[in-house]
Amino acid sequence: MRSTLVLSLAAGLTIAACGGDDEPSGEASTGPTVTTTAPGSTAAPVVTAAPGSNPPGTAAATAAPGSNPPGTAAATAAPSSNPPGTAAATGAPGSADTAGSVAPSTAQSTDSAALAPDPAVSLTEVASVDAPTDLAWRDGDEGLYVVEQGGRIVRLGGGDPTTVLDVSELTDAGGERGLLGLAFAPSGDIAYINYTDNDGNTVVAEYPVDADGTFRTGDEARTVLQIEQPYANHNGGGLKFGPDGYLYIGMGDGGGGGDPERRASDPSELLGKMLRIDPAIGGGQPYTVPADNPFVGTDGAAPEIWATGLRNPWRFSFDRDTGDLWIADVGQNEFEEVDVAPATGGLEAGRGLFFGWSAFEGEARFNEDVSPDGHTPPIFTYAHDEGCSISGGVRARGGPVATLEGWYVFADYCAGTVWALEVLGAGSELSAGRRVTLAEVDAPTAVVDGPDGALYVLSGAGPVLRLDPP
Repeated sequence: MRSTLVLSLAAGLTIAACGGDDEPSGEASTGPTVTTTAPGSTAAPVVTAAPGSNPPGTAAATAAPGSNPPGTAAATAAPSSNPPGTAAATGAPGSADTAGSVAPSTAQSTDSAALAPDPAVSLTEVASVDAPTDLAWRDGDEGLYVVEQGGRIVRLGGGDPTTVLDVSELTDAGGERGLLGLAFAPSGDIAYINYTDNDGNTVVAEYPVDADGTFRTGDEARTVLQIEQPYANHNGGGLKFGPDGYLYIGMGDGGGGGDPERRASDPSELLGKMLRIDPAIGGGQPYTVPADNPFVGTDGAAPEIWATGLRNPWRFSFDRDTGDLWIADVGQNEFEEVDVAPATGGLEAGRGLFFGWSAFEGEARFNEDVSPDGHTPPIFTYAHDEGCSISGGVRARGGPVATLEGWYVFADYCAGTVWALEVLGAGSELSAGRRVTLAEVDAPTAVVDGPDGALYVLSGAGPVLRLDPP
């Protein structure tokens, strides 16, 4: 089955629910609890649930993004449970650890400890919502917009969370399906969402946004892009506008375990790729393809593709200082990885790169029938004795925790651990240094940044947590 584009300009959205998905199973973690400060409170801190447990009355958290063994059925384990044989991540919060690996060309620096102190943080709960999967913001608006997997977008700021969009009738959340991503156009008056529809297919849709943050629906909403999904998992879901003003869309390989149809390396397929489009209507089509996309004019290749060889790039981000593209790509059975594409010439991060899947999982050879030629290795990997589903990730810039400046902060859904990865060098000389454990959080689904550079960890159990100085 091949990925297809539905180029529809029909007014409104006519997409609806989908089904469940694969999820890690096993015994629940009994890792350390997290002390947080209740929103707006000056009283004693409150304590969130230990990783692997659901607070009383909460719904099941989101599934680990794309970490299914080949051939496994949809699991019913408690959110954030560790698969058999996996352990909670090591290291007390704030301590450096040496597990994990870096690409051979980016060997860990033995002098990194002298470059900066180990960062440390506290967690402040700013809100609790239902199974958050993403967070976005727009210039000139103090609000934070949180995506709930079930289909709502809620605005945080100036009181209780306010629902600004509800597409729950268009998606039936479960496993890795549901409402998965949100991005605002640079102008701030248009929003784009990424969700799975009634048939389980990926839909990117556009909504005008009013000054108060309310999304306009009905005839003013439109479908920009639809991509057929062959299996229930590895849907990607991330959306970001890059420094060049174009919309980047992270697409998983379509699932099924092991990239069974080798889609990730096939340039005719949109699955297993980073896509780049101009979402504005043009030439009678619902979007246009930038002329400098690497496969434009290549026979048999999809021109929307920006980079190839990704398994499930659940979350990705652009370094707000350099424009480098950072991708947290969920692994198969053994390794999780962090990929980085340094920006060259200001706007070229990732152009035409092959990130390796499924010729490689991490740095280990995987499918021998997929050519390894041109592989861009990850900057950092870690094995499944520490976690099983990476929830990236953003490079800290200008936020309230000064010691985090320049570090890449990410988490693992299964382990419930938030880490900071020291980044050394610049441009093509980027490398990974120390990794420091910052905190333990129940079922972290994403680490994202806010307008002022503050970092937020989203917990599938509900809390939206801000990283603050200790």
